[in-house]
Amino acid sequence: MKLLLKRSTYLLLLLAVSVLYVACSKDGPAGPAGPEGPAGANGAAGPAGPAGPKGDSGTANVIYSEWLDVAFIPDSVESTTTPGTWDTVGYHAFIDAPKLTADIVNQGEIKVYINLGTAANPDVAPLPMYDGLFFNLNLLVEFVVGNIILYANQDAGTGLTQQGDKVLQYRYILIPGGTAARMAKTVDWKNYNAVKAYLKLKD
Repeated sequence: MKLLLKRSTYLLLLLAVSVLYVACSKDGPAGPAGPEGPAGANGAAGPAGPAGPKGDSGTANVIYSEWLDVAFIPDSVESTTTPGTWDTVGYHAFIDAPKLTADIVNQGEIKVYINLGTAANPDVAPLPMYDGLFFNLNLLVEFVVGNIILYANQDAGTGLTQQGDKVLQYRYILIPGGTAARMAKTVDWKNYNAVKAYLKLKD
């Protein structure tokens, strides 16, 4: 009887321990999320990256026109040998340049070019031009606020070839003071292709 009682007590104790173990080891439902913690302090700044390559020169201060059609007006004087008649002694033309200010006239740089060829086959020369070899054309240029004035020994106005292509068009470039001095050392202003490439001009 004592042995049976002792065995029953042992079994009950073993059962209680098993139940307690299972109850303690079982996971319960997740609790609600806690409040967000404060932000941490900023870390130390990292080392500076390597310098990037130097960018190309821009054209922010440069003002330039498209290729323009220009008409010349004859300069006539009364004949000294035949009174009452008029002789043409030259030609002049005006190019409207509204952004040609007094500051640019006095302190900046102004360039004018003539395309002796066509848009498809350009033959560009800087002004002033003195050519007694191929075209026998002399072209002088004068600058006033708002206008560029051209003087020629013959009619150098824009015309058409037999194929209908425009010839003798003009373009101007205005460079405000403070920029021209730096550019003048690095670009040949008499070479239009070099100027166009340097200033990134579009035809």
